[in-house]
Amino acid sequence: MPVVCLASAKSCGVTTTALALTFASARPSLLAECDPAGGTIRAGLLQSQVSAGYGLYHLAAAERVGQVELASAFTSHLWPLDGPNGHRKVLPGLTDPAQAAALSRTWPALSDVLHVMSESVGHDVFVDVGRVALESGHLHPTLTPAPLLHKADLVLLAVRGTEQGLTLARHLIRPLRTELEEHGSGADAVGLLLIEEGTFRSHQVAEALEAPVLAALPWDPDTAAYLNAGGKPPRGFDRTPLLRSARSAAEQLEAIASRRRIQQQYPSPPAGAHPQLAGVLDRLAAPGGARG
Repeated sequence: MPVVCLASAKSCGVTTTALALTFASARPSLLAECDPAGGTIRAGLLQSQVSAGYGLYHLAAAERVGQVELASAFTSHLWPLDGPNGHRKVLPGLTDPAQAAALSRTWPALSDVLHVMSESVGHDVFVDVGRVALESGHLHPTLTPAPLLHKADLVLLAVRGTEQGLTLARHLIRPLRTELEEHGSGADAVGLLLIEEGTFRSHQVAEALEAPVLAALPWDPDTAAYLNAGGKPPRGFDRTPLLRSARSAAEQLEAIASRRRIQQQYPSPPAGAHPQLAGVLDRLAAPGGARG
C-alpha cells in the first residue's frame, strides 16, 4: 500500500483530488494535509467541525519528545471522514502558514509514521503537500515539505488539461525529477495526475511535459464542490464520475508503486522495523481509535 504525495504548480485541485482518492480507496485510507501554506479541509468539507486544537501543527511538540509520542499524537489528531467507526481519516492541516516553520524538523519523523501506517498498519496514504515552491532549482526548505516527497512511493503533480495548466507545470517537472533522483527513490517516482478539464488529453499532456500520466480524473464540478465546501453530498456520491475514476486510479497507483519496488529492487520497510511504533499506530488508528 503506497504513500502517494500530491502536489501542484498552482491551485490545481490537489486537495479535492486527495480527498477523492481517500474516499474511493477500497482499503483503510488516510489523508495527511501537509500543505505549508495552510489547510482547507477544516473550513471546507468539515465545515469548521474541527477546532484549531486538532491537526498537523500539534505534532511538532510531540516529535521533540520522541517517536512513540509523535505516533500517539498523530493518531489522536486524526479525524474520521466517514463516521467514528469508518476507515477513512484525515490529519487536518495548518490553520496559519506561519506555523510551517515549526514543522521543519518534524517532516522526516512524520514521513516515517506515514510509511508505518502504510506498510505495517495497512492504509493507503495520500499526502497533500500543496503548491511546490522552489529555491535555486531545489525544493524550498520551508515552503515545501521536502522530506515527505523524498520518501514517498510516488509523487504526483496535478495538472489541468489546459494551456495554462501545462504552462504552470512545465517548469516543475525537471526540478522534481532531479530532487527525487538525488534524494529520493529515483526520478521515475514523479508522474502526472491529469484533471480532465480542458482540451488536452493524457498523451498530449505526457508529451508536452515529458512525464507519464499515471492517473486521470474527470472534471466533475458537483462532486468537487462537495469535497471543497461540504454540505449535502451529491446523490449517489460513491457512484459519481469522480469517485468511480478515483477508485480505479487508487488501484492503478498501488500497482505502479509495487512495480517500481520490484524493478528497482528497493524493498518495502520490513514490518518489524518499528515494532513499537507500529503497535501504537495499529491500536490507535483502528476504527473508533481516532477522535470523532
